Amino acid sequence: MKFLLLTLIAHQPDPVTGEKKSPAVRLREVVDAAVLAEELGFDGFAVGERHEDPFISSSPPVVLSNIAARTSRIGLFTAVTTLSLLDPVRAFEDYSTLDNLSDGRLELIIGKGNGAAQAELFHVTAADQWDRNREGYELFRLLWGSEDVTWSGRFRPPLSHAKALPRPLQERIRIWHGSATSRDSVDLAARHGDPLFSANVTHPIEPYAELVRYYRQRWECYGHRPEDALVGAGTAGFQVSPTTQQAIAEFRPVFEKRLALARRTGLPVVFETIEDFVARSSALVGSPQQVVDKVGRYHEQLGHEVIHLSADADGGSAVQKRRSFELFQSEVAPVLRALIPSRPLAAQSLQKEVTS
Repeated sequence: MKFLLLTLIAHQPDPVTGEKKSPAVRLREVVDAAVLAEELGFDGFAVGERHEDPFISSSPPVVLSNIAARTSRIGLFTAVTTLSLLDPVRAFEDYSTLDNLSDGRLELIIGKGNGAAQAELFHVTAADQWDRNREGYELFRLLWGSEDVTWSGRFRPPLSHAKALPRPLQERIRIWHGSATSRDSVDLAARHGDPLFSANVTHPIEPYAELVRYYRQRWECYGHRPEDALVGAGTAGFQVSPTTQQAIAEFRPVFEKRLALARRTGLPVVFETIEDFVARSSALVGSPQQVVDKVGRYHEQLGHEVIHLSADADGGSAVQKRRSFELFQSEVAPVLRALIPSRPLAAQSLQKEVTS
C-alpha cells in the first residue's frame, strides 16, 4: 500500500489561540510539511484546489513547484485539479512545466469541483461543470500526448495543429479521477483506463464501496483487464497514538471543532459523537493495531492500493501531529505495505529507472 499526505491549505484562526497566520506563513507551512513527509518516508504529497474561503489552495502547480524544489523523491499530486474551471491548454502548460521541474514525479487527481464560489468566479455552474470537466480532461490528454493537436469543443476556442510547450517529461502521465458520488466521473475513468480515487470522507463506507464496484464493472465493460483497475481512497481523520484511548483524547478537539463548524454553517452532521465517528467513518484514529485492522476492513470492500491522510494539524499541535506520523511510519505503514501489494507511483518508477 502507498500513503499520501494531503492538504487543502485551510487558512483559519487557530481554534485555541485565535491567531490567524499570514498567507505567506501558511503556504510555507505546507511546503515544510511536504519536506517532512519525504523525510518520514511517505510516498506522496497532495495539494488540493479550492477557490473560496477558508482555503488558499487556488494554485496547486505553484505550490507543488516549490515543493519540487525542496524535495527529491516524494510523489507530487493534485487533489483535485478542477479541470471544469481551467483552460485545458493553460493547465497543460502549468503541469507540463511542473513535470519537468519535478523530474517526472507528478500525478494528477482531477474532478469537477464543488463550492458556490466557482459559479461566481468562473461562471461554471452545476448545469455544465461535468461537461466542462470531461471536455477539459480529453483535451488535456491530447495535448500531453501529441505535439500536433487539432480539436474543437463547446467551452473554448478550437485548436488547429496546436503545439503546446514545454513538452512534458513523462510520455503518459497518470491521471486519477476523484469522485465522491459522481457516476459520470467513474465512467470516464473506466472508459479511458484511468485509476479512481474515492473521496471516502463524509459518510460510512457503503456509498463509496458501491461506486468502486460500479467502476470495476464499467472497467470490464470497456474491455480492460480486471486486475489492471487501480483504486485510491481518502480518510476522514488521522491520529495514531500508542493506545486507542489516547488517540481519541488527542483527536477529540479536532472532531469537536469540525462538528461546531458543520452546525454553524448548516452542513449535514453524519456522526454526532467522536465514538461514532471513529467506529463508522474512514477516520484512522486509534492504536497502531486498530488502524491496521481498519484499513484492512476497508480494503476488503474497496480493494484500494493508495490512501491519503491529512497533512495538517487541524487544530491539534504540530508536535502531536509529527509524533502521529512517526508512529504511523514505524508501526503501521510497514505492516500495511506487506499485507497489501501496490503498484509503484510515478516517482517510484522514475527512481527505479535511474538506479537500474
